[in-house]
Amino acid sequence: MITTSPRPVAPWGVCALALVVGVATAGAAELDEVRRRGELVWAADQEGGGPHVFPASDDPTRLTGFEVEFAELLAAELGVRARFQQGQWDRLPLLLGRSADCVINGIELTPERQRDYRCSRPYFAYALQLLGRRAGPLDAFERLSGPGPHGPWKVGVLTGSAAETVMRSRSDLDVEVVGYDGTLDSLEQVRTRVLDAAVMDDCIFTFYADRFADLRTVGRPFAGGLYAVLTARDTPELAAAIDTAIGRLIADGRLKSLYDRWDLAGRQQMLLLRDATEIPAAPSRSTWDLVRETLPLLVRSAGMTVLLSCISFPLAILLGLAVAVGRLYGPPILRPLLTGYVEVLRGTPLMLQLYAIFFLLPKVGLALPAVVAAVAGLALNYSAYESEIYRAGLKAVPLGQFEAALALGLTKWQALRHVLVPQAVRIVMPPVTSDFIALFKDTSVCSAITVIELTKRYSVLALSTGRIVELAVVTAILYLAMSWPLALLSRWFERRLESGGQR
Repeated sequence: MITTSPRPVAPWGVCALALVVGVATAGAAELDEVRRRGELVWAADQEGGGPHVFPASDDPTRLTGFEVEFAELLAAELGVRARFQQGQWDRLPLLLGRSADCVINGIELTPERQRDYRCSRPYFAYALQLLGRRAGPLDAFERLSGPGPHGPWKVGVLTGSAAETVMRSRSDLDVEVVGYDGTLDSLEQVRTRVLDAAVMDDCIFTFYADRFADLRTVGRPFAGGLYAVLTARDTPELAAAIDTAIGRLIADGRLKSLYDRWDLAGRQQMLLLRDATEIPAAPSRSTWDLVRETLPLLVRSAGMTVLLSCISFPLAILLGLAVAVGRLYGPPILRPLLTGYVEVLRGTPLMLQLYAIFFLLPKVGLALPAVVAAVAGLALNYSAYESEIYRAGLKAVPLGQFEAALALGLTKWQALRHVLVPQAVRIVMPPVTSDFIALFKDTSVCSAITVIELTKRYSVLALSTGRIVELAVVTAILYLAMSWPLALLSRWFERRLESGGQR
């Protein structure tokens, strides 16, 4: 009896509403609690890199960066020590009141964040910088107003950042904005000619300029802004203490010294921070207005989820069936190769496979569009699981069926096509349908390679609006509306199988 390995659960899903609600309603630690435990827990994403927070080159277990030192200075001012909490950058605010006291990670001061969280006085001033290849056609920012050599200019940004907000709001530019989860992913894509340009905070490219020597700044920095420390709304004393601490660090010159050590123009920073003005909070919107404004975006992103699923899964079935037949009835020399194919794909994460297809192939001259890479990654990954399901189904067909077909004069491949495979398909239909539902939700992983499907759209909208629970409910309803018919279909196949295929 051949058993198939269980399908791994998707990394995370917005349908887990209990988790989201728990995050939104958890109580935050106030100043007395921080001092009682003796540590200030600050959240950041070390994957974002320098100069903010990143592993030290001489010791990967040790974090360094100007924000690491800044957090230590803040904690010392509060009379406690600093403790780092890892999180994904565009979801760091969700950690407030749950596993972190504050967020310090290049969080731009925006009206929406002023409305939904407590934002400290600014501690860093940044500007956005357009970047391109040294030998590329983009030599001035104004060139973005017209078409590029191959249509609209493709410009990479960090998802959820001010760079994305600014570039998407510029209707006067002929650009296609592509969002990336990693800070440096867009630079790599510019280097490999997948993108024409990238836009990011000037301090980030300054830090990595030597590493990307074949890239250059295009035009002067633009659309400046400020970084602030984020705390939960129900921690006024902690927020006030952080404000006071930042003021002391500015007044006695320690913040200037910190920026000078990291080559971040300390004197200029101090002048900008002293003159920083208050950003008014964004007005609140009713739930109905929120749904009315965001539902069209969520529905379009749900369409991308359906597209990825409906294209990649049939490919996975065909490839998986071919692999299963090859392992059972193919030439002996082919069987170990097919077994290795299955084990490699089942033994490595889907996200790693997507990264290899989308980010590594361009280095050897094969650059696939994001949607094509997503379809290929999902189809290849699921083909390994489908092959095991079909292998079990083929083994479940009595051997006498195959022998009888051969005795009637059919060739081996005719017997497989007309006798064994049709019976195996009928047997495995329920688990195949369940696998389709799993793939349907696994499309959320494709956001790692810039595909904006339903889960990613929810994440972006929740970050920009601060309405986590309301948008989670709408997104979950959309997922249920798409997956519920599939669940009904799976149960229908199971009942049909139990009744021996009779109506």
